[in-house]
Amino acid sequence: MAEREQRGRGRRDRDEAPEFADRLVAINRVSKTVKGGKRFGFAALVVVGDQKGRVGFGKGKAKEVPEAIRKATEQAKRNMIRVPLREGRTLHHDIEGRHGAGKVVMRTAPTGTGIIAGGPMRAVFEMLGVQDVVAKSIGSQNPYNMIRATIDGLKKEASPRSVAQRRGKKVADILPKREDAPQESAQVAEEA
Repeated sequence: MAEREQRGRGRRDRDEAPEFADRLVAINRVSKTVKGGKRFGFAALVVVGDQKGRVGFGKGKAKEVPEAIRKATEQAKRNMIRVPLREGRTLHHDIEGRHGAGKVVMRTAPTGTGIIAGGPMRAVFEMLGVQDVVAKSIGSQNPYNMIRATIDGLKKEASPRSVAQRRGKKVADILPKREDAPQESAQVAEEA
């Protein structure tokens, strides 16, 4: 009996194994006017990710801050998307994302660049696991719209593997030919 309980508990632990990191982006005090005056509550915006290519955001409202954060985190875990990353550190190509008046531009970057992005966008990239990216927010500075625009752009990203699969070709046919590589190896052979 005890063995069966232990086995069941292990399975549950395994299901929760992909541990998610979360980042509180914004907390807002909101009020509702009622007959006797105003009732105050809190709205929270949270970004959640596994730092290996999955990210999601959620918002929650409650009378207390911790409860609002908990609701937002649960919603974020339900609304996660998978984003293909090049070498697990940057984007495959430059992308633009839009939501309402918010527009964001995200560009791939060489190793060592770091995350160059403003507040809410930075949270998304950190939770996604991106290490090198250059991003700029144009238009709306509302954190909700910035995050929605960033997620919109990330949904548009395509990896060479997915493009090759869609076109029925090999990845080598999709990627541009590197003409400088054979010349370098020929020069090294001549020097040796």
